[in-house]
Amino acid sequence: MSVTDELLDLALHIAKQAGEMLIDRPASWDLTFKSTSIDIATQMDIASEKLIVNAILEARPDDGIIGEEGADRASTSGYTWVIDPVDGTVNYFYGLPGWNISIAVKDSQGVVVGVVHAPTINSTWHATRCGGAFLNGQPIGCNEPIELNRALVATGFAYDVKDRTNQLELVNHLLPHIRDIRRIGAAATDLCFVASGIVDAYLETGLKEWDLAAGALIASEAGAVVTTQNWRGMELTLAAGAHLHGVIHAEIPA
Repeated sequence: MSVTDELLDLALHIAKQAGEMLIDRPASWDLTFKSTSIDIATQMDIASEKLIVNAILEARPDDGIIGEEGADRASTSGYTWVIDPVDGTVNYFYGLPGWNISIAVKDSQGVVVGVVHAPTINSTWHATRCGGAFLNGQPIGCNEPIELNRALVATGFAYDVKDRTNQLELVNHLLPHIRDIRRIGAAATDLCFVASGIVDAYLETGLKEWDLAAGALIASEAGAVVTTQNWRGMELTLAAGAHLHGVIHAEIPA
């Protein structure tokens, strides 16, 4: 078994362990407020990250870790894990579907393994660099080509409400020209929906490395173009098949 296969097997196993723990939602909540008063973490985000970190270090003690809830460990092996223990915390808190556990592994050349496990929708996506993308073990591909007037576009909105004015301008500009908008509530799931052809495109500002790492690899390996550019002082991520990506990119207002 190659190192990549070993990393993938471990990431899949850990993600499903975390999912089993998270699916049993608590009766009461301990909330931590992060960047703003609506950007929250729960005790379950912290417990999930602890479970994931402990499992990684038990199997691979020399690997590095970057985690949304504060895990930070330098690598001496050449591999670093990038984890979002609950991507879509607001969905999770409200009991809405679509939240996920996102786990990626990167080396000096970029992300080599990506796993996104969304237990409430019975979906586990994975990809390896140059190895294709899969949903529940079956190969997947993005929708291509799709014209703008037939595009179902997923998006999300910033926790910092002052950024939402610009985001709304972008959505308002696109909405008359597309099929419709969807708001899933979890970035990695959105990216995997592009990979699976469930939506045609996804765009959002302000994503962090742990939001993007696994889902972007999966979408790219499914044939999508995934880019992040500076836009009005924010980082704007766009994922879609090559044709639609080019059309939407040209429609982004200055």
